[in-house]
Amino acid sequence: MPVIDQHLTWKKVEDRLAVETDPQLRQNLERLLVHMKGEATLDLDAVLATVSPNARYQNFSGNTITGPVGKEAVQAFYEGFAASGAHKLHLDLDRLVVDRDCILTEGVMRMAYPGRTLKAMGIEVDDVDSDYLFETRMAIIWPIDEDGLFIGEDSYVGGDGFDGIADRKIDPADIVLYDPAAASA
Repeated sequence: MPVIDQHLTWKKVEDRLAVETDPQLRQNLERLLVHMKGEATLDLDAVLATVSPNARYQNFSGNTITGPVGKEAVQAFYEGFAASGAHKLHLDLDRLVVDRDCILTEGVMRMAYPGRTLKAMGIEVDDVDSDYLFETRMAIIWPIDEDGLFIGEDSYVGGDGFDGIADRKIDPADIVLYDPAAASA
């Protein structure tokens, strides 16, 4: 079994879409699916098409709250995310709650952080050309505005996924990436 499989991020969303009959909930789930797949493929246009102009992302960790405010800041956040090379990730959902104004996703977040990125962050690794496993429990609340766009991603983490990361080198064969061309074939 792979350490990271991007398909796990949206498996529960697709499963729910297969049985959901409420048109509003289906729309919310479909928008989440576009957002998730856009993040996986670094299709920032697709991701940003799901984000409200009044977006406010909030990352809650202990007593600290960080995150971009406004769509331009969210775009800069995603551009930095793409540049970091840390898009090889999955959020293996064990909880998905959907209503008309909000979605909750919760599960184990795993990300393959490039050694170069970690080194730039001040984390010493033995191989800058390898990926290292970031892992933590994460819940994300996705508030939705009146136009059906995400007002933000309010994320809560259960621990420091960087703690000991230098000891968790990942074999490239243990990372399964989403290929939209293969998915549509």
